Amino acid sequence: MKHTLYDKIWADHCIHENEDKSSLIYIDRHLIHEVTSPQAFDGLDIKKRDIWNKQSIMATTDHNVPTINRDKGITDPVSKIQVETLRDNCKKHNIELYDLDNIKQGIVHVIGPELGMTQPGMTLVCGDSHTSTHGALASLAFGIGTSDVEHVLATQCLNLTKDKNFKIHVNGKLKPFVTSKDLILYIIGKIGTSGGTGFTIEYAGEAITDLSIESRMTMCNMTIEAGAKSGLMAFDKTTHDYLKDREFLPSKKHYDNALKYWESLVSDESAHFDRTEVFDANDVEPQVTWGTSPEMVTPVDSKIPTPDTVTNEEEYIDTLKYMGLEPGVEINSISLDKIFIGSCTNSRIEDLRDASQVVKGEKVSSSIKQAIVVPGSGLVKAQAEAEGLDKVFIDAGFEWRDPGCSMCLGMNDDFLQPYERCASTSNRNFQGRQGDKGRTHLVSPAMAAVAGIKGHFYNVKEFMNEK
Repeated sequence: MKHTLYDKIWADHCIHENEDKSSLIYIDRHLIHEVTSPQAFDGLDIKKRDIWNKQSIMATTDHNVPTINRDKGITDPVSKIQVETLRDNCKKHNIELYDLDNIKQGIVHVIGPELGMTQPGMTLVCGDSHTSTHGALASLAFGIGTSDVEHVLATQCLNLTKDKNFKIHVNGKLKPFVTSKDLILYIIGKIGTSGGTGFTIEYAGEAITDLSIESRMTMCNMTIEAGAKSGLMAFDKTTHDYLKDREFLPSKKHYDNALKYWESLVSDESAHFDRTEVFDANDVEPQVTWGTSPEMVTPVDSKIPTPDTVTNEEEYIDTLKYMGLEPGVEINSISLDKIFIGSCTNSRIEDLRDASQVVKGEKVSSSIKQAIVVPGSGLVKAQAEAEGLDKVFIDAGFEWRDPGCSMCLGMNDDFLQPYERCASTSNRNFQGRQGDKGRTHLVSPAMAAVAGIKGHFYNVKEFMNEK
């Protein structure tokens, strides 16, 4: 039989198939942070259970941490308790923790791959929905709830029902200054936020294999916004080149065997997919979301849809009211209050390079209240500073921050005030996501950078040509 990549990884980790069609699946890597782990550790204590495999666990602080003035500590009492609780639990159970004083600290979905903790063929979980990010390295990665976090800590297994296979094939090449963020937003706009429900999505085609691993991570990160549990991409030379020499890779003694296995992590030719969609990369333009769901997206040179083009008029009216927008408004005319470049979607060195290329020699518009750049990890921050990117941003008027989730989710000191409008490189634009009554527009790092310079949305392709 021919097997998909998803089928292969599932079969390699299936311990037992149950009569109800669910399966007991072994978990290779468990990533934890301060938000979803405290209750899980409490559950272990109450039931007097030990952790099954401490070596499989990596912990970091990211959601609640400050991105400035870290020497003053965490001021918010709830955030402080959550971070201190993670510290206590890691110390108690002798778990590796990358805390604020460690250069390896950062967003969990950034540091896992960059340290080589994420490896092809692994099953990888975290109490965070955007764990799908790690699928860019041919691993089966997905978010889990608090009770499942406890279950993995105690047993290293999960009882799961297998998803169906969904292949998204993207032909051709992306245009200059059109990024993987634009591509995934475009795809979500086409299939909807429920298009991937019940599926694990594998991305394939020339446009996908042309992407760097960092760009692939952006695609897999936002697969969850298409309703799928996981996103996957096959192992190839690009994957190997990214991984080689990472800290936690197999030792030389085992590396050749590992590589041989990794090279098998591709879908067999003619393998069956339950659903297939084909897109053309040439159709993709720089994207901007206009509503309160990632599927509410349109090219930057377009307009907000009119009532006659939508299927749910009531939702459409409520969305525009929340966003403070009108039907038919040109996207380029939408003025902004804040700019956020960061998050587990777009805070890697490639993202910062793209944005710095745009802002070099420019100045943030006087109409912008705040523009911040938040590297995804201490290692990303150090590399960016070694390349002088921090100076480019600071000279342009951006704030250069320490690593963390920051303004992605309004769970720390970085958030929108009511009715403030933000160009954000994060992954969700739900009501209140970045702060109470905050208005979020999802864009690529380059598009966010241009918006910061112009004070409103503008096509990065035109901007760079003019520049």
